[in-house]
Amino acid sequence: MTTPAPRITGVVPPVVTPLTQEGAVDVPSLERLVERLLAAGVDGIFALGSSGETVFLTDSQRDLVLDTVVKTVGGAVPVIAGCIEPTTPRVLDRAGAAARLGVDGLVATAPFYAIVGPHETERHFRALASSVELPLFAYDIPVCVHTKLSTELLVRLAAEGVLAGVKDSSGDDVAFRQLALAVAERTPGGGFSLLTGHEVVVDAMMLAGASGSVPGLGNVDPDGYVRLHRAAVDGDWDAARREQDRLTRLFRIVDAADPATSAGATRGVGAFKTALALLGVIDGNAVSLPLRPLDADETARVRAHLELAGLL
Repeated sequence: MTTPAPRITGVVPPVVTPLTQEGAVDVPSLERLVERLLAAGVDGIFALGSSGETVFLTDSQRDLVLDTVVKTVGGAVPVIAGCIEPTTPRVLDRAGAAARLGVDGLVATAPFYAIVGPHETERHFRALASSVELPLFAYDIPVCVHTKLSTELLVRLAAEGVLAGVKDSSGDDVAFRQLALAVAERTPGGGFSLLTGHEVVVDAMMLAGASGSVPGLGNVDPDGYVRLHRAAVDGDWDAARREQDRLTRLFRIVDAADPATSAGATRGVGAFKTALALLGVIDGNAVSLPLRPLDADETARVRAHLELAGLL
C-alpha cells in the first residue's frame, strides 16, 4: 500500500524535457529549467508527464531525466514521476526505476491499448498501490488513454488510501466539481490531492475545490501560476481572475503552429519549448519524432504572444 504523505498542493509544473537536435536529453537545459521553476516558487515538479514527452523517451532517457530533476531539486519540493505505460507490469517496472532514483510520488494512467473495463482499471490501481512504497496519483487523461476515470472509482480509492491524489486532465469540469464534493465528504481529513491540468481555468477549479494545478504553460510562466495560486488561496478572486486572463491569452501560443501540419503534441509541447528557447531558458525547441519543431514563422507568432504577456 502507498505510504501516507502530506497532501501535494500548489503549482506543480509538468516539466518539459529539453532535447538536443540529435534527440538526446539536454541535461544543462533541463537543469536551468528546473532551477527557474524553483526560483519562481513552485510547490512541486511533475517529471515525465505528457508535456515531458514521456511516451517518446527510452527507458534510459527517462532515467536520465529523473536523475537530473531529483538532483537539481535537491529536496526543495516534492518530485512526482510519470509511470505512463499501457499495462500494469510495465508501470511497475517504471515505478521501481523511479523509486530508486529518489522521487517522492508516482503518477499512472488507466491501462491503454489493451481493451479494459472499469473492473480491470480498478485492479490496475490497486495492484500498483499494493506493490509500491510511494504515494500513487491517478492521471485522468481520457483523450490519450480513452478511459475516463469515474468519480465513484476515484472516491472509493481515495477513501481507502489507495490513491494519494488525482491529476485531472479530462477537461470534464462538471465531473471535477462532483469529485471535489465527494472527496470532501468521504475523506474529511483533507489528505487527497486534487490537481487540475486545465491551465486556462485554474481559478475556477480552485474555487471548485482543487488543491493545486499542473499547468504545462507553467514551464513558460511559472511566476504567473504562482501568483494565481496565491491569490486564490488568499481569496482574492479578482486578482486570480486577472492573472488567469493574462495566462489564458499567453496560452494562445499553442495556436502558433500551422494546424494543417501539426496536432496536439506538436502544438502544445512544441510551443512551450519554442517559448522557452526564445526566453533563453533552454538551448533549442527540438521535439521527439514524429513531432516536429515549430518553424521560423510559427516561432515569430510565439514571440509576439510572449511580448504581449510581458515576458520578452
